[in-house]
Amino acid sequence: MLAGRAPLGAAGCGRLLAAGLRPLLCGLSPCWVTAGRQYPALRVAEPAKEKRPVRKEQRSSLMVRRFIACPQLVRTVRRCLQRGAGPGPQPLLLEFAPGPGILTRSLLDAGFRVVALESNSDFLTDLQSLENSLDGQLKVIHGDFFRMDPLAKGALKPPAVSSDKLFETMGVAAVPWRADVPLKIFGIVPQQLERNRLWRLLFAMYECSSIYRYGRVELNLFISEREYTVLTAKPGKSKIYQALTVLAQLGYEIELLHKEPWSSFETNLKNGGLAIPKTGRLPNDHLCLVRLTPQQNLFTGGLKPSNASTFIFMVKQSFAKPKSRLTDRLYSWSLDNSDKLLKALEIPKNAAMYNLYPEDYKRLFEALQNSDMFAETFFHDEVLASTRTMNL
Repeated sequence: MLAGRAPLGAAGCGRLLAAGLRPLLCGLSPCWVTAGRQYPALRVAEPAKEKRPVRKEQRSSLMVRRFIACPQLVRTVRRCLQRGAGPGPQPLLLEFAPGPGILTRSLLDAGFRVVALESNSDFLTDLQSLENSLDGQLKVIHGDFFRMDPLAKGALKPPAVSSDKLFETMGVAAVPWRADVPLKIFGIVPQQLERNRLWRLLFAMYECSSIYRYGRVELNLFISEREYTVLTAKPGKSKIYQALTVLAQLGYEIELLHKEPWSSFETNLKNGGLAIPKTGRLPNDHLCLVRLTPQQNLFTGGLKPSNASTFIFMVKQSFAKPKSRLTDRLYSWSLDNSDKLLKALEIPKNAAMYNLYPEDYKRLFEALQNSDMFAETFFHDEVLASTRTMNL
């Protein structure tokens, strides 16, 4: 969280006016001006009798999405994305699901080159109008970040999108894994299937597939406080220290940039409007802006993209019974020399699975790779099934 800055709550972003009136976001007038550029007002919730029909192509995007509408939050996020950037032009940024584009406009004013990946046709039209008014600083693409590189056969139809075509359009070339970050990505992860979406990103990162074929792409994501707690949990916390924890901490440098109350975000409504959600129905108090930068030294030792799926499944299977002893798990993998192995790794014999540090799992996997008693084929069917589930 930014030092010295308290999270901005609902009071700081304004309140809905009396019933029947159109709400004004964050106390703004119908349009507001920043750096000499006039921004149109957001479309907001209409009275029930004026509900407009939802077009067929929009029905798939009616899951609850959240958008940044408050100017103070816009400035905070922009500063977070600028943090660590050197002098000179700002790096290329891919913003997924920008919606009304208020943050997009602020980033453009700050000198960012932005690629906006949007699936909603209404928002897409407004963003394309903005693109046409600029000189190449903004590129708008019809697509859904979480429908990238699906396993479905045949040609992809928007909003499904190919990472190869996306990166070609952006002009981003692949770089070696240990090189600098080739691209920054920002977006708010939808809460429906949030865990599944995080797993998909992990699979892609460990296998160097999809966006990670191009190098250590940096993610700047708003995720729920619940999932952030899981990502950063410590060993011994049996309820929140999970397979996702181990793999995320091994694979990413995890940095909390900011925490913001849910009430600061607008949500989409079925009638095409936007409104502040009821916080009482939400699972926790905040969304967390988290920077996930892939570790430069991830693929050292015996861990490689070619066997990463096996490693992921080994960790997942280890947490099927997190309080079970490591020796029992090794015995289930037909390792009769487990005592000798644990002694070499300096891991206590009575250690439970949820007591092992992420680095212990990597060392264990590398030792198993060199064991005559262990074969990757033991996990083959499970790895394929798990990988397919994460990429549907």
